[in-house]
Amino acid sequence: MRFARPRLSERFKQRLIGVGAAALVLPVVGGLAGGAAATAAPAHKAPAGGYQELWVPSSMGNIKVQVQWAARGGNAALYLLDGLRARNDANAWSFETNAQQQYGGDNVTLVMPVGGESSFYSDWYSPSNFNGQDITYKWETFLTKELPDYLAGFGVARDNNAVLGLSMGGSAALTLAAYHRDQFKFAGSLSGYLNISAPGMREAIRIAMLDAGRYNVDAMWGPPWNPAWLRNDPFVFAPQLQGLSMFISAASGLPGPHDNPSSLIDYYNTANGMGLEALALANTRAFQVRLATLGIPANFDFPARGTHSWKYWEGELWKARPQILDALNAW
Repeated sequence: MRFARPRLSERFKQRLIGVGAAALVLPVVGGLAGGAAATAAPAHKAPAGGYQELWVPSSMGNIKVQVQWAARGGNAALYLLDGLRARNDANAWSFETNAQQQYGGDNVTLVMPVGGESSFYSDWYSPSNFNGQDITYKWETFLTKELPDYLAGFGVARDNNAVLGLSMGGSAALTLAAYHRDQFKFAGSLSGYLNISAPGMREAIRIAMLDAGRYNVDAMWGPPWNPAWLRNDPFVFAPQLQGLSMFISAASGLPGPHDNPSSLIDYYNTANGMGLEALALANTRAFQVRLATLGIPANFDFPARGTHSWKYWEGELWKARPQILDALNAW
């Protein structure tokens, strides 16, 4: 079982984000070199629009972060988290979707961290011993301390942020927001796994992480009885979400307009996406009931058709846009 659908095309593997990608990267504004890596010390005021790639120091080494600056230099930021098969060259929101175009005229900075395959954007106990990993993942620390501290040098506020992700990133978005309420005013989960304590879910995550990079889940949250599993389960920590603006969605798993299984590989991808989305739907429905019993409001969306794939998440990001901009006062 896999928690992120395989990439459908090889043509992006050698692609340099920001160069020759007019459909995905906005024109250069304010003197920034589109697609050029930025390693210089931060400025003190956010640039007004434009795209930049930063290398941000962390305990894991320098982490690449793709940034589209707020159109009018505002201090709000939207963190977009990737799925289980996050790559080391680019965040998939930047090439699988039109996220940058969607928010190109808005006064919010898109923050797209690169890397974190199978990490759940969590702080791990140790490196994975199954695949020779040489660092200990510390993604929660990076996303809630090291990265916002760095972005503050560009005028991005530490306390006016939103976080949204899909699949693995959807679960992580709620986790980060729950434990860092001073940073995040909004959290969004698209096809996330929000009931990790449900029967079979811990075993499913173990298998999925082995499949996506041979990662050992015990290095992340320990054995299944470790309290870290409960700490990172949205169903369990749901009371901590009271008062947070939330957009949460999962589709039915039935093939929709973006599914066209015309070949064997496409048929496999569609079938795989159907199963993953059905599981995400079951988790999300359970989470909806949990919030209802706690009297915690959230905006839920359950499309009648759609599988576990990027074009559907692109559409859900657009649906969430008004709520995100309202929460951050970033119109």
